[in-house]
Amino acid sequence: MPRRHALIIEDELLIALEVEVLLSEQGFKSFDIANSPHAALACALKRLPDLITADYRIVAGTGVEAVAAIEARLGPIPVVFVSGNVEQVREEAPGRADVLVDKPISPALLAAACARAMRTAR
Repeated sequence: MPRRHALIIEDELLIALEVEVLLSEQGFKSFDIANSPHAALACALKRLPDLITADYRIVAGTGVEAVAAIEARLGPIPVVFVSGNVEQVREEAPGRADVLVDKPISPALLAAACARAMRTAR
């Protein structure tokens, strides 16, 4: 099985670590955590993620902005938005409602959204 890498865009460290644990249970082996659009782009350019999870509200911007910047440079990447601001994500990323997980995070819903994202993005 290939070593899968995930980029977690989240400005709350405890939530980022929770997402990391849940993704490791899905077979991901390495992780970067970024708390801003700038940091997220830098991480993605350094190591191409196989999956991105993104919160909506992050330092100095939004997860939607971070994902847009990454995909503008690197092309489509599977994305799951994990946020307490689901309405804003739906408005700003309307084509991604099927890969949206509300907080608090349900491990089963996150796993299902990750599977959908991985199937449809590439």
